[in-house]
Amino acid sequence: MTQSPAVRIPGITAPPRLGERAARTLTAELARHHDPKAALLVGATADSTVLGAAIDALLPGDNLTVVPATAADTEALRNVVAAQGQWVSDRVRVVDSLAEADPAVVVIAGEPMTGSAEEVRATLEGWSKYLADGAVLSVAVPALGDSGAAAELDRQQALYGVGVDLVVRNQPPVRVHRLRSTPATAAAAGRLGPAYRPSSVPLTRSMHIDSNGVAAAGIALGLAAAARVARPKSKLWLLPALAAAPVAAFFRDPQRDVPEDSNAVVAASDGRVLSVERLHDDRFGDGRFLRIAVFLSVLDVHVNRAPVPGKVIDYFVTDGGFAAAMKPDAEHNVAAYTVLETEHGTVVVAQRTGLIARRIVQRAPIGALLARGERFGLIRFGSRTDVYLPADAAEPLVAPGDRVIGGSSVIARWL
Repeated sequence: MTQSPAVRIPGITAPPRLGERAARTLTAELARHHDPKAALLVGATADSTVLGAAIDALLPGDNLTVVPATAADTEALRNVVAAQGQWVSDRVRVVDSLAEADPAVVVIAGEPMTGSAEEVRATLEGWSKYLADGAVLSVAVPALGDSGAAAELDRQQALYGVGVDLVVRNQPPVRVHRLRSTPATAAAAGRLGPAYRPSSVPLTRSMHIDSNGVAAAGIALGLAAAARVARPKSKLWLLPALAAAPVAAFFRDPQRDVPEDSNAVVAASDGRVLSVERLHDDRFGDGRFLRIAVFLSVLDVHVNRAPVPGKVIDYFVTDGGFAAAMKPDAEHNVAAYTVLETEHGTVVVAQRTGLIARRIVQRAPIGALLARGERFGLIRFGSRTDVYLPADAAEPLVAPGDRVIGGSSVIARWL
C-alpha cells in the first residue's frame, strides 16, 4: 500500500528550531485543560521539542494524534513514542497523514510557519476541519523580519486571536499565536488551569519577574552604562545602577496556590481592601453589583489575576485623572475594564491608575478564556483594582482594612 504523504507546514526546507521555552508556550493550551481531551500535533519530527512538551502535558484520559512533518519521519516518530513506555503508547498515535486525524480541542503546529501569506492562509484553512467547536490552534512564526507568514498570522490574530506571546529566549525569537475560529462557552473556563506565560521570567521555582520588570531594569542599567561612559569621573552612574534591582522588584510575579473551590472568588491583586459596597453601574447592565475595591501600594505585587473563571467578552478604557488611589476621587481616574461572562453572570475587573501608576497592561483579548487566578495584566507601580460581582449571586468575605493576596485570598463566595 502506498503511504499517504504527510502534511508539510509551508516554509523553507529548514525552518527555525523551537527550544524548550517556545515548545512549552506552544503546548500551554493543552497543559491547562483538566478534562479528558483530544489533541492534534501537525508537522512533528522525531527530535521535536514540541512533541516532548505535548507528551509531558498529557493527563489520564487524554489522547494525542501526531502527523509527521514528512512521510520519512513517520517510522522514527513511532519508535520515539514506543520508547516512552506503555502509558504514552496508549495515548499517542502517529498517523501517516492528516486525513487520518479526528477533530481535536487543541491543534498544535510542530514547526514555525514561514512562507507566503497565501500559503499560510491555505494551510490554516485546511486545518480548520480538524478543530472541534471552541478549539484552539497554536502556531509559531519567526518574530524577526518582515514575512508574509507573520503578516498573515497577525491578520488571523486580529480576527480569531485569543492570545499571543513573544518568546525572546528562542533562537531566533518566535511569536506564538493562539487562534479560535468558533466561540467557546464561559463554562469551559471553569475546566481550565491558569495558562503558562512566557512574559513571566522565572528567577526561582516560586518567584518570577514580569517582562516589564526585565525591560525596566535593562533601561536603568543602560542609563548607568551611558552615564559612566559620558562622565567617567562622576558617580552619577550609580543612581540608575542601584535603581535597577528595586525597579525589577516592583514587577515581581510570585507563584500562587489558587483555591480549587468552584464557589470561591479570589482577589484580583495584592493589597488592602478599601471598600465593599453594592451599587448600580449602567455600563455593565441593569442589575446591582457587589464591588470590592483593593488598594495596591508601591510595595505590593502589581500583577493582576482573574478572580473567577470566565470568558472575556469586552474590554474598554475610560479617560480620567490620576488622583491618589486610596482617595474617593480615584473613582474618576483612568481605568481599564475587563468584562467576563461567567456561569453566575457578568463579572468585571477594573484596573485603575493612581498618583504614581500611569500605565495599565492588559493581555487578555476578547474571546479569551481565563481560569481562576490566571494572570491577565498588571498596573505599573501600584494603584487599585475593583472586582464587580452580581450582587444577588455573591456574598463578601472581606471587610475594609483586610489584607488580600492576588489569586489566593478568597474575597467572596458564590451563593
